[in-house]
Amino acid sequence: MSRHPLHPAVVHFPIACWSLATAADFAGLWFGEAAWRWSAGLLAVGCVMAVAAMVAGLVELARVPDGEAMRDAYAHMGAMLVALALFGTRLVLGLDDFRPLAPDAVALLLDACGFASLVVGGWLGAKLVYSHGIGQRR
Repeated sequence: MSRHPLHPAVVHFPIACWSLATAADFAGLWFGEAAWRWSAGLLAVGCVMAVAAMVAGLVELARVPDGEAMRDAYAHMGAMLVALALFGTRLVLGLDDFRPLAPDAVALLLDACGFASLVVGGWLGAKLVYSHGIGQRR
């Protein structure tokens, strides 16, 4: 019987939602509310799904061998926790009575830093799969 880890299937949701939220906020500079209005919903879904992905990743952590792979796994987890903290902060600061606010300079900075952390975490996740063979059948 083959085993299908949940983590790789779930991570696509926060990656897509956070990336689109960042794009929506920056697009709002040119297109106004029609663009940035989507951001809060995307951030909320991304944060909820990130928690699900993190729980699934913790379950998979037991399969990561000690050494360089485990160091990369810890770095991956750290980068993704930073992304969650930044995007979560962006979400909370960007709401007024549960209504989204237009992104300001702080919001755009949180978006940019969150996206950078997401890219680093994604690269480290890919390194775990493609360099260390984590989650691949052998």
